[in-house]
Amino acid sequence: VTSIEETAFEGCTSLTSVVIGKSVTSIGKLAFDGCSSLNSIVIPDSVITIGDSAFKGCSSLTSIDIPNSVKSIGKWVFDGCSSLTSVVIGKRVTSIRDSVFKGCSSLTSVVIGKSMTSIGEGTFEGCSSLTSIVIPDSVTSIGDDAFKDCSSLTAVVLPNSVMSIGDSAFKG
Repeated sequence: VTSIEETAFEGCTSLTSVVIGKSVTSIGKLAFDGCSSLNSIVIPDSVITIGDSAFKGCSSLTSIDIPNSVKSIGKWVFDGCSSLTSVVIGKRVTSIRDSVFKGCSSLTSVVIGKSMTSIGEGTFEGCSSLTSIVIPDSVTSIGDDAFKDCSSLTAVVLPNSVMSIGDSAFKG
């Protein structure tokens, strides 16, 4: 198996844990969408791409470690993962696309890899438990609504590399 195709496990509400094989290089759109009992997933270093909404609505998922092999993360990948508390984004990911962590209301810890150049629109919108974020020197742009409604955010470190900050990026 080299890929987990679109909607492969969509709506499997009794699925609690997944260990993805080391031969898998891509996780397709909506692959685990709505797997509300999924609380543990191991993504191997072989995965290069994670498609749009791959883990959307996995409301029991508590942490995720995106390995250094991943280059591309789609939109809305962890949207609505309300129990997600910590995220580590691998060092090869260059941009976080729109609304990746939108509505992850329990998210408190985010580690962003040093290759990141842009944080997309609404990326952390509604992450109301996020208290601080360190943006690496490689980031040049922060999209509209990127940290909107992060009501617990008390510290942000913006490097000199940031050239543009979108509308309402830190609103609320």
